[in-house]
Amino acid sequence: MEYLVTAKEMRRLDENTVRRRGIPAMALMERAALAALEAAERACGGKPGRILILAGMGNNGGDGLALARLLGENGHKVQVWCVGKEEKASEQWLLQRRILEGCPVDFVTGPGSGEYTVMIDALLGIGSSREVAGPFREALERFNGLAGYKIALDLPSGIDPDTGKVLGCAVRADETVTFGFRKRGLVLYPGCGYAGKVTVARAGISEASFYGESPGMVLCDEAASELLPPRRPDGNKGTFGKVLLAAGSLNMAGAAVLAARAAYRAGAGMVKVITPPENRLILQTAVPEALLGTPEELEESLAWADVAALGPGLGKGEAARKCLETAVRKSGIPLLLDADGLNLLAESGALREELACQGAGGRPVVLTPHMGELARLTGASVEDLKEDPAGFGKALAEQLHAVVAAKDARTFVCGEGRPVCVCAGGNSGMATAGSGDVLAGVVAGLLAQGMESFHAAVAGVRLHALAGDKVSGRLGPHACMAGDLAEALGL
Repeated sequence: MEYLVTAKEMRRLDENTVRRRGIPAMALMERAALAALEAAERACGGKPGRILILAGMGNNGGDGLALARLLGENGHKVQVWCVGKEEKASEQWLLQRRILEGCPVDFVTGPGSGEYTVMIDALLGIGSSREVAGPFREALERFNGLAGYKIALDLPSGIDPDTGKVLGCAVRADETVTFGFRKRGLVLYPGCGYAGKVTVARAGISEASFYGESPGMVLCDEAASELLPPRRPDGNKGTFGKVLLAAGSLNMAGAAVLAARAAYRAGAGMVKVITPPENRLILQTAVPEALLGTPEELEESLAWADVAALGPGLGKGEAARKCLETAVRKSGIPLLLDADGLNLLAESGALREELACQGAGGRPVVLTPHMGELARLTGASVEDLKEDPAGFGKALAEQLHAVVAAKDARTFVCGEGRPVCVCAGGNSGMATAGSGDVLAGVVAGLLAQGMESFHAAVAGVRLHALAGDKVSGRLGPHACMAGDLAEALGL
């Protein structure tokens, strides 16, 4: 997994690298410029190009000035357009500006006419923290309107480095070369849509600069083959785990079908669905592999299962409430709660307390709420949650001693004493009814095979996203359906 850093974390790592490890700041800037040079040369196709560098007065602008020198020395026609007051320039910027004296680089007060081969954004970097206004906004708007391949240094200017928000306006880059570690804003929406292709260049900054303080977020971008648990060649259906799924309400079997199929596709050996008898024919037709049981058989079935998953399409009636109480109070096996299971939990303080005690005692518990369900569980508004889904998810995980997969455009997997994990992949086609039921089934299937709860949630979210991308690539995002996701799971 790859670390994702905030602006504050990155500044600490920069300072540790310079002050504690003794690597000069100018050496780091030179290495950053060399990494960006490689991207710019590649974009020029090995030929001399016409280059525009938009530079601010901070260290991001200093990176741009160092790059200007390297490009000029390599025979490119380079124009540097500086925005800001020089009296506010950083020490490294001033040093780079002095080094440029006599170099084959032109300083301009604005872009020239015609098309540039490559345009470099070195205006703000991780210094973007408030609404872009005044001459900076004017410069970004002019920059965006020019034709040419756009490369952002560290982060597209105007993107919040921590949240990915657009701060009024932002550079739309074709490529971003980011230094040290990937910034959160390059992964989160909408910032990831402005970054283009992202290359991470260490540029002299590594894990050695953590000094015991690791960043609080990581990115999971592993391939499916790296996430699925190993299969014993001499195993049988019992070896690969038994999932008990309490899902579906009267004449509403769709969620149960999707979750059951997904649990099997994730590798579970057996799946038993607890659902009203009226759903039996549909389930026997759609998932003939599944065992079936009624809500009255739930307690007995819990003794059979390796993991219990409760909630998809369950409803909030009295029968559903009793199912939740039984699953919490009558068993100690790993428990996954989704959909109506979460809504029922939000309504019962007593069950929340009991579940928290069980989680503290070692029972694996996984919750998979979307923003509406997370709002009911936390008491916060959806608007507030969207400002910091990882923070709210982490707080709930610590409160209930559980793993929380907070689902939004990105899903944040949160656990006690662990960095929040964001999973790469996924697309708008997955925003369709039943998609969450598939995710619940995938995670339950992985838990049944003995995966630790946090790792099962991370792997499940990532596999779900990979399936979504596979379906979208084949059908387009408009045509995705949840049933397609279940069928696309795996390698």
